[in-house]
Amino acid sequence: MPTSGGVKRHIAGRPDCRRQWELLVENQNDIGIPSLGNQTVATNTNTNTNTYSQADLFSPHRRSHSESSNPNADNPTASKHQWVTIEEVEDEDHTQYFEQCVDAGQTLREGQTGFERFHQYKEGMSEDKWAPFYDEEEWGLAEWLVKSLGQTRTDEFLKLPITQNRTKPSFHNNRSFLQKVDELPHGAAWSCKKVNVQGNKTDEKGQILHEDVELWMRDPVECVKDLIGNPLFCDHMVYAPVRAYKDPAGLHRVIDDMWTADWWCDKQKQLPKGATIAPIILASDKTCLSQFRGDKSAWPVYLSIGNIVKEKRRQTSARATVLIGYLPAGKLDCFTSDARSLASYRLFHHCMSLLLQPLVAAGQNGVEMVCADSLIHRVYPILAAYVADFPEQCLVACCKENQCLKCLVAADERGDPLTSLMRDPEVTKEILEKQKNGQHPIQFDDNGLRAVYNPFWANLPHADIFLAFTPDLLHQVHKGVFKDHLVKWCLEIVGEDEMDARFKAMPDYPGLRHFKKGISTVRQWMGTEHKEMQRVFIGLLAGAVPSQVLVVARAILDFSYYAQLRMHTAESLDGLESALAVFHANKDVLQELEVREHFNIPKLHQISHFVKSITLFGSTDGFNTELPERLHIDFAKDAYRASNKRDYEEQMALWLQCQDAVFLRSSYLDWLSERSQSATVSSHTDPNCRDDLDSDSDAEIEELQSESRNAAPTNISPTLPIVHVLAKTPAHPRQSVQHLITAHGATMFLPALKSFLHKHMPRNNIVPGLHDHFDVYRQVVVVTPPDPRVSDSPKRWRIRATPEVQPGPGRKPGSPARFDMALISDGLNVTTEMNTVLGVRVAQVRIIFTLPRQFQVGMYSRALAYIEWFTPLWEPELSSGLRQVSRSTRQLHRNAAVIHIDEVIRPCHLIPKMGPSVDPGWTSANVYEMANDFYLNTFIDLETFCISAGSE
Repeated sequence: MPTSGGVKRHIAGRPDCRRQWELLVENQNDIGIPSLGNQTVATNTNTNTNTYSQADLFSPHRRSHSESSNPNADNPTASKHQWVTIEEVEDEDHTQYFEQCVDAGQTLREGQTGFERFHQYKEGMSEDKWAPFYDEEEWGLAEWLVKSLGQTRTDEFLKLPITQNRTKPSFHNNRSFLQKVDELPHGAAWSCKKVNVQGNKTDEKGQILHEDVELWMRDPVECVKDLIGNPLFCDHMVYAPVRAYKDPAGLHRVIDDMWTADWWCDKQKQLPKGATIAPIILASDKTCLSQFRGDKSAWPVYLSIGNIVKEKRRQTSARATVLIGYLPAGKLDCFTSDARSLASYRLFHHCMSLLLQPLVAAGQNGVEMVCADSLIHRVYPILAAYVADFPEQCLVACCKENQCLKCLVAADERGDPLTSLMRDPEVTKEILEKQKNGQHPIQFDDNGLRAVYNPFWANLPHADIFLAFTPDLLHQVHKGVFKDHLVKWCLEIVGEDEMDARFKAMPDYPGLRHFKKGISTVRQWMGTEHKEMQRVFIGLLAGAVPSQVLVVARAILDFSYYAQLRMHTAESLDGLESALAVFHANKDVLQELEVREHFNIPKLHQISHFVKSITLFGSTDGFNTELPERLHIDFAKDAYRASNKRDYEEQMALWLQCQDAVFLRSSYLDWLSERSQSATVSSHTDPNCRDDLDSDSDAEIEELQSESRNAAPTNISPTLPIVHVLAKTPAHPRQSVQHLITAHGATMFLPALKSFLHKHMPRNNIVPGLHDHFDVYRQVVVVTPPDPRVSDSPKRWRIRATPEVQPGPGRKPGSPARFDMALISDGLNVTTEMNTVLGVRVAQVRIIFTLPRQFQVGMYSRALAYIEWFTPLWEPELSSGLRQVSRSTRQLHRNAAVIHIDEVIRPCHLIPKMGPSVDPGWTSANVYEMANDFYLNTFIDLETFCISAGSE
């Protein structure tokens, strides 16, 4: 049976076969066979993988041997760079066209990656791939020991009688084990540099106090070589910038990853022809190591490169972001308290200069590197982005914390939508130099600078440190403008008790956090809690605050949701600017209500630079400060726990080098496995016949890539369908009609089923009654095609229809009824993704079932759903922007129906209209039954937000 990936690759290269496939799909839809048995089944796991591979398959910036070794070119190993427009196939509504930058990312000659050289060495030495370990099982044991046990526990394990007598590894204690680990190759080596800091305090003898601190570091250029040359990143690596468009005419631009933004193209013009840029992304953040006692801390510095796709960079397990150093994190007790802050600034920049010194020459002259595609490029590593929270950004920029780090806005004008001059690093260096020479320029104080005369970024070529600061969604938006300001303002207006009552009465939704006790009792707020509040905040405020305050709140939430998109267009960037403009136009109401005296808020000003940063560097999800905080666990906290807590920096570096060696060997083995599988598939593939639809051969993919580069853009990707997945067996078989009426509240079940059968089975003579029994399912999972604005993976939605479960014996808890709301097709073709709320209706799903055997004729083995309709969606309210719905009735009963399960598009969330004060009898469990009027919550997730924005 051919796989879906093989089918896609086959029909992509053959228009005739593609047409035959489309006819086959059309014929299946005509005869109504979207499901197998009682459920619509699809290989949804493969859908995700193959969708992404399909996008990679036709992407012009995936460099392959065939592209750089064109036999018709003048240089058989150099890339040809023309202005080309090539379609990257996603789906019919999200097709992209790429215009590649001229003379960028050219290759010099063929080379060998580190894995290839190591493999050649192993073969030359006739060594087994598991060496220095005995076999695969011993390697697995070694890998587990390094990752899971410390040195003491490892020694204890290896000395156990069962280990020595049965397992019998080739190493008998921790010392001999580490000797074998030391034989493994590792990445860039660690080194330590002592820095002597002269203080301004004296001891009892009148001697100036000084302090020796340690800077642990790795060569950043070597780290870049390791990243850009990792063959496991080959399919996730880009060497030249492009302009992405939604249309072949190039009128509607798309910005997502760094290479589709402006910075890379602009820098390319400043470098020699054919240069390959490695955009350096730095991140630093001081973190506490000890828990509950002590004051041990570390200051890690992380590095990644913009050539690697942001989805891969965000995977901590991929190690696409690496640790390059530990900065000194001492207290500098040799300084007086008034001088200590400035001294720590200067020490930070001095150590960063030492750490990043190799980037100066490399950024000026370039370095030949073997890249993941086994071709040699001249790479220019240039500092592009710096990810840090606001205090750390001030430290890096040599600025006081009451200043904007990007522009020269006055400290008392940050609450106004002004356009100020941007900071210039060259001008800043001149001002610092004049201040150092005693000239005391007025701009030094006006610009809020600190007396750091040798900032580390001063000599980095082509770097603009002020532009490099990227948007910080966590601290600037979620925690900053939303939690610290908007929520606080609304609490003062609504009142704490009323706000808590509204959160308590919020209806349930799959994956939504329910604040059972309100929000006033939450003591530790994390980014997750902030995001969960945003999902229901607008509907919760409706009716409780004046309409103009609701406009202000919605503007901030609009900005937050637009800022989280992973792909931007002119419309979404306009949405960001429009949301900020609406906020400024209506913010005065907060002063009138005396909940805010002024709006000179630093973080409110900082978000005004988001659009510029996105245009330069791509969407914000590639630069979130949540990643460095997560990396602290792997590269700082775990390393510290593995030490003896004394002189721990050296032990941490050695432990990390050991971890790096094991990870590198594991990656090498993965690469060998992929290489072996690829060779096996290629050896069984006839190059003159490509009819094997199951083939995943790299050669076939490369051939198709070559064909796509020379072909005119055509839409050749079959549209992914919406898939409905049920459990293999029903959770509640043979349920009586009376049980459905009582437990599920399906009072109109029999009339609705009779109407359905009359419409779809007019020749049926069997009338359903109380004696019939039905197989009932707990939920249906709806798998929809990915919305590239939000994700590149198909989305799995759960729609539940479960009755209340009473508490069991002992401490077994019960659970409330969960009858989820859903969007139902109103004659709309739902075989593709949904782009608007027009043409759909809201309904509550109460039963998911299949017909008894006597009714299963032909297509009606398909699963069905009993639903209760709501009225059609109203036009959006002016203040909240939400659409209202109410329960639909017919002849004084709820308007119910039985529909095919594949008419359900996705779940939705309704928020009851609470008015000025919420009904005290409403709870999360009963509010859907008690309330009559609701709002369609368009902020429940990014997908629904995008659909709602497209409907306005």
